Amino acid sequence: MKIDGITVHQKVTADAVVEACERAMNSLADPGFCVACGAEAKNVEPDARLYKCRACGEYAVYGAQELLLYFC
Repeated sequence: MKIDGITVHQKVTADAVVEACERAMNSLADPGFCVACGAEAKNVEPDARLYKCRACGEYAVYGAQELLLYFC
């Protein structure tokens, strides 16, 4: 699967995104994922798109809620 021309890393699954969204509803956490390297990002706006990843440096971080839309 590709999002904005970036191949989604195998760690970024529908289950992982749903779990992150559930965590966000029960806490102040705002999780996101780098679709390039698969790293989970913290304190990411829910609708974030193409933010810079602290792990790999790519502009490929999306908010968990934003990613949920791609898996629907």
